[in-house]
Amino acid sequence: MGEGPIFRYRALRASGALKPDPEQELAAEKLQALHHALVDYQPQSGVTGWRARLGISRRPKEAAPQGLYIFGGVGRGKSMVMDLFFETAPVAAKRRVHFHAFMLEVHDRLHAWRKAPHNRPQIRRAGRDADDIQVLAHVLADEVWLLCFDEFHVVDIADAMILGRLFTQLFELGVVVVATSNWAPDDLYKGGLQRELFLPFIALLKERLDVLELDHGVDYRIERLKGQQLYHHPLGAQSSRALARAFAEITDGAEAAPDSLILKGRTLEIPRAARGAAWFAYEDLCERPLGPADYLALAVHFHTVLVDGVPRFTEDKRNAAKRFITLIDALYEHRSYAIIAAEVAPDRLNGTETHALEFTRTVSRIIEMQAEDYRQRAHLT
Repeated sequence: MGEGPIFRYRALRASGALKPDPEQELAAEKLQALHHALVDYQPQSGVTGWRARLGISRRPKEAAPQGLYIFGGVGRGKSMVMDLFFETAPVAAKRRVHFHAFMLEVHDRLHAWRKAPHNRPQIRRAGRDADDIQVLAHVLADEVWLLCFDEFHVVDIADAMILGRLFTQLFELGVVVVATSNWAPDDLYKGGLQRELFLPFIALLKERLDVLELDHGVDYRIERLKGQQLYHHPLGAQSSRALARAFAEITDGAEAAPDSLILKGRTLEIPRAARGAAWFAYEDLCERPLGPADYLALAVHFHTVLVDGVPRFTEDKRNAAKRFITLIDALYEHRSYAIIAAEVAPDRLNGTETHALEFTRTVSRIIEMQAEDYRQRAHLT
């Protein structure tokens, strides 16, 4: 068997692990072409050493291969085909990362250098000291020159203002980018503050990356969950195992990792996340001082939220009950899945007088989320 994503894809299809899907196969073929282009591609290295001190910028020996931006609906296999590419890419200096995690690192590095400027590498551009973003691009390009981003999305103005300058530098330095997203490039940061300043980045993205829509097909996330129970009670080992199975099904067995969302200057921590699914303990979502904006952000960024350990709410837990109501409302309005392990059945969850009327709607929505017609609705992002 040959090496590369198309061969891995066809082997999985032949084994029955994947169903025939022409759009997925086209994505694998495009990634195979990039695989071949990377075999002999080698950007120059060494910008943080003597070349940097002499003010010599890193430049690729040849034009960098064009990357790929794959977008489309939830559950279409975008991350799966990108993973097949990443696993076989003939590049030592490569990295696959969730886009939000990458941007958190970007902000952390810039913040650290501003607090301790003496720790920032010294790089000269056009006879002058490079600014922070130019320096960061050189440092990143020294670490990896194939970047694969999962779930590329922009909602934060701080990210929007950095991206254009950072990626212009990365592309100049020969870094190759592959990205998956639920959004077409022209829909990134749509409605955001000062979006006109972000438009040149969209143009740059479309210039340097081939754009492929992977849509109009089966949502395999829905297919995997057909007939599966999404609400489990009582609490215990059996319910926890059921959540673990559901998470593995939805994410194709991807390894979960912590994630974060930036909301108006503060960070919402996600204990475990992978491929559009987030997994929480009840306490992390409802016993902390979270509000509607937090739950809305989760519903927008994740098509599935798993919650383990939901208790029967008594009056002394009325504040947590209100947060749970708000969470379910946000998930329902955005057509996200809620997969829940709870102490009791939905109609017995509420033991409060304070939220008795509101909880009636919550129970109704939890039950509706189990229905097949709800599962057929597209996630709203």
